[in-house]
Amino acid sequence: MIYLDHAATTPLDKEVARVMADFAVKKFGNPSSLYKLGRAAAGVVHESRVSVAKILNCSPEEIIFTAGGTESDNMAIFGIANQFLATAKNYHLITTNIEHAAVLNSFKALEKKGFAVTYLPVDKYGLIADREVMKALRPNTLLVSIMYANNEIGAIEPIAKIAHIVKNYRHIQRVDTISKEPRFPVFHTDGCQAAGYLELNVENLGVDLMTLNGSKIYGPKQTGILYKNKNIKLEPLLYGGEQEFGLRPGTENVSGIVGFAKSLELVSQSKNKETPRLTKLRDYFIMELLKIPNTALNGHPTLRLPNNINVSFLGIEGESIMLKLDRENIYVSTGSACHSLSLEPSHVILALGQSAEYAHGSIRFTMGKSTTKKELEQVLKILPKIVNELRRMSALGH
Repeated sequence: MIYLDHAATTPLDKEVARVMADFAVKKFGNPSSLYKLGRAAAGVVHESRVSVAKILNCSPEEIIFTAGGTESDNMAIFGIANQFLATAKNYHLITTNIEHAAVLNSFKALEKKGFAVTYLPVDKYGLIADREVMKALRPNTLLVSIMYANNEIGAIEPIAKIAHIVKNYRHIQRVDTISKEPRFPVFHTDGCQAAGYLELNVENLGVDLMTLNGSKIYGPKQTGILYKNKNIKLEPLLYGGEQEFGLRPGTENVSGIVGFAKSLELVSQSKNKETPRLTKLRDYFIMELLKIPNTALNGHPTLRLPNNINVSFLGIEGESIMLKLDRENIYVSTGSACHSLSLEPSHVILALGQSAEYAHGSIRFTMGKSTTKKELEQVLKILPKIVNELRRMSALGH
């Protein structure tokens, strides 16, 4: 098996699985229980929170454990917007047209509720320009949500610069309104794809809210966090107990929380070695893929995640390539895994200014810690033959 779809999900790290098993089977107590078994569970949830906070350079109270990236994105977006639902038409929100569905569909839902939404365009590489953010900000802007690194084309957005623009605008708002505590606009970033490779220090990034999840960093599925700056107020999505500071009621997924914290710790430790290793493999693979005639790279050649390669094979369907590779036990993706059942062309590729036909020919290869040059060489032996065969069939069909 050659697995090249790490942006969809990663295998569970064996060390993570070991620590999770202990809290799923033996130390299974409810953290809300006051007896010893419950106190032990509460203690490990706290330790996990401290561990994550240390990596993000924030206080433990600013870490909210969730059931993954989608929930964290929804918690951030609706948590801000729902405070203003009654007067939604008076307020404005900003996002981009290449966001993950968890963000994009949340903004579309809020648009239906009356909020004005600006969807920022990207350039041909999938990058946001500072001036576009500045141009979009309004006195009534509540929230800006821009992903850290794109899940399809790997484009790394200038999050720290954008955060600086948003904070400056907030300062201008304070001067204009003579308000001592201007809270808006709030800046959120979806950092799920970035967690294994890029800076996570929230002080350096300047973000108010940040989403991370476990399944992209060799942790368990359905686990994640929302970093929430202590000065930000969120309306809860769910109501029940007081778990997770009243924002995420329900008995905590202790083994999942432990697993998430351990996986984040491990990828943070290996980041300095893994990022250059994968960058070298990425550049080699891109160079070799582009030798196949009528093949184009999607996204920026260098301002992209070290594990991400996305190319379009012109004149053929990406799904056909993916299925033929599947028969060879090589696993890749066409666009986003969240849209794998949809026949619609990738909204991200279309946002780059490309045609629907071009988008339909796109394939995403995303590497991980098990990926070797030997594996990539094996793919390069098989892939050109598949492309040529499909192109011949396509020509015959026309």
